[in-house]
Amino acid sequence: MAKAAQYAAIDVGTTKVCTLVGQTNASGGVEVVGVGVVPSRGLQKGMVVNIDEATDAIRASIQRAAHSSGGQIRHAYLGITGSHLTSVNNRGTVTMVRPDRLVAGDDVSRVMEAARATVGVPNNREVIHVLPRGYTLDGQEGIRNPIGLHGFRLDVDAHIIMGALTSIQNLTKCVEQLGVTVDDLVLEPLASGEAVLTDDERENGTLLVDIGGGTTDIAVFQQGSVAHTSIIPIGGHQFTHDLVIGLRAPYAAAEAAKIAHGTVEPDGVGEDEMVELSAFGDTAKRPVSRRLMADILRARFDELVELVQAEVRKAGYLGLLPAGAVLTGGSSGLGHLTEVAEHLFNMPARIGRPTGVSGLTDSISAPAFATSVGLLLWAARFGDQEGRAQSGFSLTEWIQNLLTLLRSRN
Repeated sequence: MAKAAQYAAIDVGTTKVCTLVGQTNASGGVEVVGVGVVPSRGLQKGMVVNIDEATDAIRASIQRAAHSSGGQIRHAYLGITGSHLTSVNNRGTVTMVRPDRLVAGDDVSRVMEAARATVGVPNNREVIHVLPRGYTLDGQEGIRNPIGLHGFRLDVDAHIIMGALTSIQNLTKCVEQLGVTVDDLVLEPLASGEAVLTDDERENGTLLVDIGGGTTDIAVFQQGSVAHTSIIPIGGHQFTHDLVIGLRAPYAAAEAAKIAHGTVEPDGVGEDEMVELSAFGDTAKRPVSRRLMADILRARFDELVELVQAEVRKAGYLGLLPAGAVLTGGSSGLGHLTEVAEHLFNMPARIGRPTGVSGLTDSISAPAFATSVGLLLWAARFGDQEGRAQSGFSLTEWIQNLLTLLRSRN
């Protein structure tokens, strides 16, 4: 019997570190066979601020996942986020060099490299993804896969994602010094989209809003591909910190109250509803108004929606996303979030929960694990049986393809 392909994914978030191990089952699906979730340390707004603390947290997560899967983790896909990440859409063009003018896989690699090469990446930044939005062959637009078609000129509209070289190095160092090879970096909202979006939503136009602990990651999908990505440095920690200030409560107590009683619809809370909350320097609890909590959370959510809408407007997709907004991430569990989001965004909204995997899913079925599950699905989609990247448009593969192209011309 052939050995099942196995993959690993590591989601290093501001709140938690989650490592998943999966393998393909008989039906070709992905079965989760290992889970390791631990509190995160050493990260702030998605970026490493203390390498030793971050490495210790990642080590604990990997060890738990390896123990539950019954094997070792040697390769993994790694999620990345943070305000240092930027994106741009660019066009690449190549001509067919074979006598039969037939588009082959190396032609697609060449046109993707052409799109990347004309961006002009500074020395202190690194390309993470070069993703095709659509191809044009001899003026015919709307081509999803040009391989096998005949033509003279191939163009691609590509979405290119870049990050600060030092931030990338710090994150990968935390993992690789544990003896785990990072096969590919994956932008976290892209991973979340793998787990929570339907094909219909991707095709017709949707806005993914992943509200994490330190950042809110957004991605616009249209015509089956990603059209815009952005990272906003506001997340669940900012919601909790507002409660700390407004309620004069310790962070841990404010976080617990937010999870248990938080809502972004003050009108849905009675004037006399109270919540017991610990106070600074006092073991006794005191009552605080749940309406006041809701007012504080609503103000922060209103600000977050304004920032998201500004990004969508800047990308030129405001009012052009009929499939609506899909909200996911750990902070999407606030009460009445869907109804308020529909009103503020002026389009349909729903909460995105991870799907597409089987096995040990009881502990990873909440929206907080959308990125983790999506990373595992990404690994299964683009990796080989050891999880290593096969995509030609990742951080390192484009270099190898370029060298091959240059050698073929000599």
